[in-house]
Amino acid sequence: MGKHWGDFQYEIYLNGMTGAVPRLPTDLTRLEALVERRLGPGPVGYVAGSAGNGSTALANRAALDRRRIVPRMLRDVHERDLSAEVLGRALPAPLALAPVGVLSIMHPDAECAAARAAAAQGVPYILSSASSTPMEQVAEAMGDAERWFQLYWAKDREVTRSFLDRAKASGFGVLVVTLDTPLLAWRPRDLDQAYLPFLHGVGTANYFTDPAFLAGLAKPVHEDLNAAVLRFVGMFADPGKTWPDLAFLRRHWDGPIVLKGVLHPDDALLAAEAGMDGVVVSNHGGRQVAGSVAAADALPRVARAVGDRLTVLFDSGVRTGDDVFKALALGARAVLLGRPYVYGLGLDGQAGVEHVIRCLLAEFDLTLALSGHATPATVTASDLEESPA
Repeated sequence: MGKHWGDFQYEIYLNGMTGAVPRLPTDLTRLEALVERRLGPGPVGYVAGSAGNGSTALANRAALDRRRIVPRMLRDVHERDLSAEVLGRALPAPLALAPVGVLSIMHPDAECAAARAAAAQGVPYILSSASSTPMEQVAEAMGDAERWFQLYWAKDREVTRSFLDRAKASGFGVLVVTLDTPLLAWRPRDLDQAYLPFLHGVGTANYFTDPAFLAGLAKPVHEDLNAAVLRFVGMFADPGKTWPDLAFLRRHWDGPIVLKGVLHPDDALLAAEAGMDGVVVSNHGGRQVAGSVAAADALPRVARAVGDRLTVLFDSGVRTGDDVFKALALGARAVLLGRPYVYGLGLDGQAGVEHVIRCLLAEFDLTLALSGHATPATVTASDLEESPA
């Protein structure tokens, strides 16, 4: 029988008997406001900001809020098990930490702190290509814990091939390929601060330690940072890639490949035809296309289109345990959590990330039980109703 994550509430109450209260709020929707007050506008804007006027991020939240859970009574939920099998991996809950780059702007321990927190709670950590820490160092921090690697698909094939080889050698078992960022979107919060960490060599650790990348430089990075940054900017992403190019990744990665950023059911079908293993229904948390369809609105259409052909994952807008429940009911196999854990990192390092994971899964566990379910596997669309817009 699985762990009862909801028991975290009793741990909090018992600690309160000695006068101790949580260092961070247990309502995870309050974390963003705390980060806004405590951290600088550049880093906060980079994480919290969205494309355009923020309409897509707002739509993500509205699409989840519009769907309401219909609890069922008198079902045996005494023993619960949140575990799930995702892409052949046995997970303690249907959750992974989403890839978020440049975490050193939030906390000096950066990706290693987030990775250690994920490992401590048994949750997969997805490392961004644009991390502040080389993938080998993050892998070392995690020990044998489950870890996946997110790829920003570079123009330079040799750099891409080298990244895949390094990730495999470092024990990353799933490749998550982000498709929705062939170009950076118009992001006013970053533009108003003229803030882009990459131009200062931050978030480039995987590139600046990569032999294929370094082979294209006339001088070592420490001798000519500007040249290294320019090479990075010139090959970071490729707006010319098309579906047939996926064959290159399939040839050079022998584990599961998941395409992140899929919103149209026809694209999900193309992913299946290309031999991919899964998709992440995501609009990059509203950071790429202003006016985009909300991820939760796209999710059921994608899930229906692919059926059992692909593993369907979900991100964009998840803030609470009931959001996880709703995503599963709409057809997701598991959920990727992004901004909330980054806020936890910024506020309290590894402990902050662990707090966020435990709060989210405790709330999900309790929501599941109070809605009449002992396992995520029994949650379906019939557990939701859609309120009027």
